[in-house]
Amino acid sequence: MCSCPHDTRISGAPAVLWVGFDRAGLTWTGPGGEPTWYATWPTLRRGFCPRCGTHLVSVADGSDAVMVTGFSLADSSGTDPVGHSYRQEAAPWMTIALA
Repeated sequence: MCSCPHDTRISGAPAVLWVGFDRAGLTWTGPGGEPTWYATWPTLRRGFCPRCGTHLVSVADGSDAVMVTGFSLADSSGTDPVGHSYRQEAAPWMTIALA
């Protein structure tokens, strides 16, 4: 989970659930194909569905990992949060139980 100001602004939510995958092992199977990429930070690109604009992924420059928004997955089982970045920035009413 992340509640940094950048993620919360882009998502419009108090936190984003991220699930990490190896970039080389990730296959885009949805009807929109590969996301449309935009630089949203000097060292970060975000991928959005080219059909509906949904925010799907985040990739840091030079990283072999891609972070996928947890609830955009067809099967989000096993995505229980194990950490919460910028927890001090989270909405004061937000309660997070970590796995």
